[in-house]
Amino acid sequence: MVDNALSRLARWGWIASLSLALLGLIVLAAGIGAYPISHIDILSHLWLRLLGGEVSGQVDRILFEIRFPRIAASAIVGAVLAAAGCAYQGLFRNPLVSPDILGVSTGAGLGAALGILLSLSIVAIQVMAFAGGLVTVALVYAVANMVRHREATLVLVLAGVVIGSLAGATLSLIKVLADPYDQLPAITFWLLGSFASIRIADVVAVIPAVVISLIPMILLRWRMNVLSLGDEEARALGVHPSRLRGILVIAATLMTAAAVSIAGVIGWVGLIVPHMARLLVGPNFARLLPVAMLMGACFLVGIDTLARTLTTTETPIGILTAFFGAPVFLFLLARSRRGWQ
Repeated sequence: MVDNALSRLARWGWIASLSLALLGLIVLAAGIGAYPISHIDILSHLWLRLLGGEVSGQVDRILFEIRFPRIAASAIVGAVLAAAGCAYQGLFRNPLVSPDILGVSTGAGLGAALGILLSLSIVAIQVMAFAGGLVTVALVYAVANMVRHREATLVLVLAGVVIGSLAGATLSLIKVLADPYDQLPAITFWLLGSFASIRIADVVAVIPAVVISLIPMILLRWRMNVLSLGDEEARALGVHPSRLRGILVIAATLMTAAAVSIAGVIGWVGLIVPHMARLLVGPNFARLLPVAMLMGACFLVGIDTLARTLTTTETPIGILTAFFGAPVFLFLLARSRRGWQ
């Protein structure tokens, strides 16, 4: 009883600490940029907005039309990718699994590249990216179901590798066919990830998909813990592994596709953040999910702030996450010899 109480206290302590860290990062990020804004001005404009007062001027436009939408998008995408990483790593019982294991990121990239090639609007490109991610995972499941094998999880992963490779090859073909002076740079920059063109409408558009995806993860959190024991043990405890795995893969795929559709392909977040959260609060999915989401939000808000302030030009987020993620990945490889924890 005492151990459970201490465990809950520690979990809520981490959640409170990370929430405060996220709020601090949001205020810090809002004030940094080509047009610096003091923290007093930020808080006063926020307070006026909350009270329904009239605010105007350049500071208000910068905060509420550019920086806050961008910060909100980076926080949501970071939280979503971390949540998807937690789900995939739990489902496949491997801390080195990332959200794009079934090809969702590559499929979304293919859809966006096709939209850019066809000179569609930004909204249409986002829709095609979202659809591309979902279609890719649907093909992966269709191929896996056609192959009857006792190692269903292994077949699913291999199908993801195959379909993802085909989508990557098609993406390369589109890059060859694209206009090298206009379309190709846009495709390349999108595939590296960026929040440069984010608007509040983009943030609002992905919220329904994120909420719908999080609901089954929250409701089935205790079954995720049972699934980590292995399929045989899960069946003995009344859990249907294939059905549970299918529901959570759909949820993780939906949220990943939504994130990629507005931000492009951002690697490493869904790989390293869940594992670092696991080091803090353990593998219990009920504790792991909120902590990982807050860590992911903090991580990507910080990375995006660096991306737009590190140099005079915008640095693609995928480059920075790789610089941070690669050393951590080596650490994960070293720890993976100890098995799943």
